[in-house]
Amino acid sequence: MVSRPHSRRRSWARALQATQVLLLVSGGSLLALYALAQVDAARGRDQALEAFEEARSNRANAVAQESGATSSAVAAPSAQPATLAYDDTPDQSLWGTTRIAAYQASLTADVTPLGVLKIPDVDLTVPIFEGTSDLTLNRGVGRIEGTAAVDERGNLGLAGHRDGFFRVLKDVEIGDTIEVQSLDGVTRYRITEFLIVAPEDVYVLTPTDTATLTLVTCYPFYFIGEAPQRYIVKGVAES
Repeated sequence: MVSRPHSRRRSWARALQATQVLLLVSGGSLLALYALAQVDAARGRDQALEAFEEARSNRANAVAQESGATSSAVAAPSAQPATLAYDDTPDQSLWGTTRIAAYQASLTADVTPLGVLKIPDVDLTVPIFEGTSDLTLNRGVGRIEGTAAVDERGNLGLAGHRDGFFRVLKDVEIGDTIEVQSLDGVTRYRITEFLIVAPEDVYVLTPTDTATLTLVTCYPFYFIGEAPQRYIVKGVAES
């Protein structure tokens, strides 16, 4: 018996329809997983920043009590920065998929930030943690060992992943403002230069007498594999 053309067309149509349904279900599942990752990321980031705010509030109260300040002075200390404002979710639109997964995995750890880094011109607000371990750089940015503390004069070095929070460094410009919030206040830096160096060129972290900020990430930003260079953003405190 010879197969009729319309029977073959009907079979192809059914197969195509089944494929379309499968693709729609798969796409919906991926969107749901991505939305869940975004929610988890926001929750972990908010917890870290809230922990920083609580620690800063405790520091303010302790200082006020030691100086014999009144309760009203404790409620509104003039020397403290304004309440920290930040987005509800970190913008992961530029992140690599591997980095998003690593960030989500890091949310299980309970760590308190040393401070908060803000670059308003690229909408970056990220917690600063101690050190450059995998956990630290998956969760936020890290203070490089041997550099200045977030609340002291000197060369403060902060490292971040090029496919995570620090990918936006490709869009900053000379003159942009960077804020570093510590438990004791806010230091504002002005970007002065960009450098592309080899990994062994650690001279960029040399101690300084003035308040200096050095942001370090791998380069090129979209290099596949282990990036061969480092991208440096230098800033000097405004006062």
